[in-house]
Amino acid sequence: MSNKLEEARRIINEVDAEMAALFVKRMRAAELVYEHKKEFGLPILDQKREDAVIEKNAALVEDDILKGYYIDYLKHLMSVSRAYQYRMQSGLKVAYSGVEGAFAHIAAGRIFPEGNRVSYSDFKAAYEAVVRGESDVAVLPIENSYAGEVGQTIDLIFSGGLFINGIYELEIHQNLLGLPNATVEDIKKVTSHPQALSQCHDYIKMRGLETEEANNTALAAKTVAESNDPSLGAIASVETAEIYGLKVIEANINKSGENTTRFAVLSKVKAASPALSSTVLMFTVKHEAGSLAEAIGIIGRYGYNMTALRSRPMKKHSWQYYFYVEIDDTLDTENGTQMIAELSKVCDQLKMAGTFAPHTEI
Repeated sequence: MSNKLEEARRIINEVDAEMAALFVKRMRAAELVYEHKKEFGLPILDQKREDAVIEKNAALVEDDILKGYYIDYLKHLMSVSRAYQYRMQSGLKVAYSGVEGAFAHIAAGRIFPEGNRVSYSDFKAAYEAVVRGESDVAVLPIENSYAGEVGQTIDLIFSGGLFINGIYELEIHQNLLGLPNATVEDIKKVTSHPQALSQCHDYIKMRGLETEEANNTALAAKTVAESNDPSLGAIASVETAEIYGLKVIEANINKSGENTTRFAVLSKVKAASPALSSTVLMFTVKHEAGSLAEAIGIIGRYGYNMTALRSRPMKKHSWQYYFYVEIDDTLDTENGTQMIAELSKVCDQLKMAGTFAPHTEI
């Protein structure tokens, strides 16, 4: 390595360390600015002030080419500062997929009771909202005890850059909902998400009801509320009934009393907390005989207990798979570092996707 490159890297490392400290100092000042604006009822965006700051600070850079980049840097920095102030003003922005009353909406509200829940059309849109900085965290389902893993969410975690900072279990109770004046004898057809219809198959068959699929349970409830048809019922949650002014005609009609969905909280920053005592690993192994067995053997040899192991097809490579593993304990120890180093030798891709506290019910 040349002396020039070594010197350049040394300077960059020093400057980055100074900039990190100054960034924190600047954001603390932004907190004071927000408190002033809150006290006096002022808007967070003050374009005239920002323009004046950019003009003043840009004059400090004499190189005309670098000045243009510095102006872009200042604009981005102010955008980050505003986003932080908006977060203090509006609360944590929590992205979820679906509409108000969907189980993801309920889960997000229970995990972040003071958060500002933001609805997105699908899992990818909610995930990308955090990537772009529109939302602070995303709450997405990863597994259902009845229907299995939610592959789309697992794929997003594998291919994207967000970290799991918590996995929470929401017990799902399906209920027959109808208009306020409807009775159980009135209901001739039910609408809901296909998974909910499947979970309530025995009840639907016993009652001889027709079925109609909906994109999610909350939309089904909304359809019933807007139909003004007492013969149409929805299968959804009690919370959904309250939101759309429906009546719970019969409660807990799902086939199995044990119906739990696990929701992952995803963010840009990897959490480090003693309360998060389990780890998610995702990896691909070399296309050689025994590679998967060797990877699993390494995990066990270092004393880590696997609580989950699943395979998922890789979208861009036919007949190739990646693996999702949950293990007891975290990896921020010397033992964990050594295990990761050895595992890296047999894995083409290896990702520490995050940490969580096991069996946290909401």
